[in-house]
Amino acid sequence: MQKIPVIEFNNFGYQYNAQAEPTLSGVDLTIYKGEKVLIAGPSGSGKSTLAHCINGLIPFSYIGEITGSLKINGKETKDMSLFEISKTVGTVLQDSDAQFVGLTVAEDIAFAMENDCTPHEAMLQRVQQAAKEVNVLDVLAHAPHELSGGQKQRVSLAGVLVDDVSVLLFDEPLANLDPATGKAAIELIDDIHKRTEATIVIIEHRIEDVLHRDVDRIILVNEGRIVADMRPDELLCSSLLGDNGLREPLYITALKYAGVQLTEDMCPASMDKMQLSDEMRSQVQSWFRATPPAPEKQKGEELLKADGIRFAYPNGKETLCGIDFELRRGELMCIVGRNGAGKSTFSKVICGFEKPQGGVLYLNGEDIASLTIKERAEHIGYVMQNPNQMISKNMIAEEVGLALTLDGMEPEAIQQKVFDTLKICGLYPFRNWPVSALSFGQKKRVTVASILAMGPDIIILDEPTAGQDFRHYTEIMEFLLELNRQGVTIVMITHDMHLMLEYASRAAVFADGRIIADDSPARLLTDGDIISRASLKETSLFTLAVMCGITEPREFVQRFIDHDREVRQR
Repeated sequence: MQKIPVIEFNNFGYQYNAQAEPTLSGVDLTIYKGEKVLIAGPSGSGKSTLAHCINGLIPFSYIGEITGSLKINGKETKDMSLFEISKTVGTVLQDSDAQFVGLTVAEDIAFAMENDCTPHEAMLQRVQQAAKEVNVLDVLAHAPHELSGGQKQRVSLAGVLVDDVSVLLFDEPLANLDPATGKAAIELIDDIHKRTEATIVIIEHRIEDVLHRDVDRIILVNEGRIVADMRPDELLCSSLLGDNGLREPLYITALKYAGVQLTEDMCPASMDKMQLSDEMRSQVQSWFRATPPAPEKQKGEELLKADGIRFAYPNGKETLCGIDFELRRGELMCIVGRNGAGKSTFSKVICGFEKPQGGVLYLNGEDIASLTIKERAEHIGYVMQNPNQMISKNMIAEEVGLALTLDGMEPEAIQQKVFDTLKICGLYPFRNWPVSALSFGQKKRVTVASILAMGPDIIILDEPTAGQDFRHYTEIMEFLLELNRQGVTIVMITHDMHLMLEYASRAAVFADGRIIADDSPARLLTDGDIISRASLKETSLFTLAVMCGITEPREFVQRFIDHDREVRQR
């Protein structure tokens, strides 16, 4: 059957007016009708710019110079209006909240049809149909902000589907979703693809999670160019993902550690279809037996203890239902669970941003109920997910020393403390730089440095690696690991199961305002009951171990994590 081109880049380039160099150069890429493709690349690779060119935000919202040709359904985009492009390409944004315009879900879904002056009866029918397709019929009367992250994404998709577009573009659909909701999102995209025969373009750097369902091609972007355009099986047999700063699926890494030679006919892109020979299984078993378990770390003294903490917001719903929790000095641990489980609320209570209605918090054995937020901040630092929400000064040194200045410390002492902290955080060479000149990851370090300068016992980080590709993710986590080695106790609130597996010694699992488990990540992510109750996701390493006939799959997962950590540290 003849392939029909839908999106055609021909020697395409784009340079933002504010940039000295082109962001995209010499792009040749064709996406055909009915395909489902994944566009992946590290931060700053140009993949988002590529998406903006497809959906018309370039050149209509971002000003710059275009070279070469980009056609959608055979028509040059430079000869089309944004309205015309939007009738062909529907976009579901990473931040669903930024896409909502209606006071209710139904109004939001109907927005595009209202602009088209669609008759009222036809509009109601189409809203019902789109809502049914994405399973949000029961929340049509709700306000969008009342919904969960997964529901918000479904509503955004419904708002696009009513326009009957032929191309659906998903911009990082897994960002900000808990593991189970992210898995459901990939299943929904696949279901929509099969039912509508739309062309699907997914922009995402979490390769393993997207490959939960088949894609036709993976297009790898780096430094503004297409570096690979391959079928998933072909790409995973190469080293291109790692070479371009992206993480390959964990089970693929495990097979490589075991010396298994990957070939396309093994179907390595899908665990459901992957074929392993008896020899390959034997290689994995041999690697497991030859890899010794890491020695157990000695536990530190008790640092923070929560005894029966209860909290409810003004609407009366109890968010924390008697939390018992213990944190030991020198730990690096995670708090995980679905959206709305109570993770962030618990951290706010610890920091004093919210006052509990019951229970006691102890720090170094003393009740801290009487401490103000400022007094708690001397012992417990909180780093928000978005560094731009924390930074208030123009210069790096000023930002890091702000709290010390407010405390009335002498200028000479502030400068010394700031410089010492910047050295620890790898930011000393930038001490005289403006914050605006830094990358997102460097800004993240600045926010950590500003907390670290106060000398806290504990640092709590909310989604420390959200939106980061593998290289930047690794930089941030290795930096935090080094701080931990220097004695800083670190707590990370995260949806990232890989992060939890690779870096945390233990994790507390929240569900419905309670801690339902507190154990090693390897044990938690191999426990089906805990995974189901907390919307986590079973690690592919466990599945691989079972496929290879390993009778201690949990131990296999732990040994892989220990070995992989050792390899990366080398």
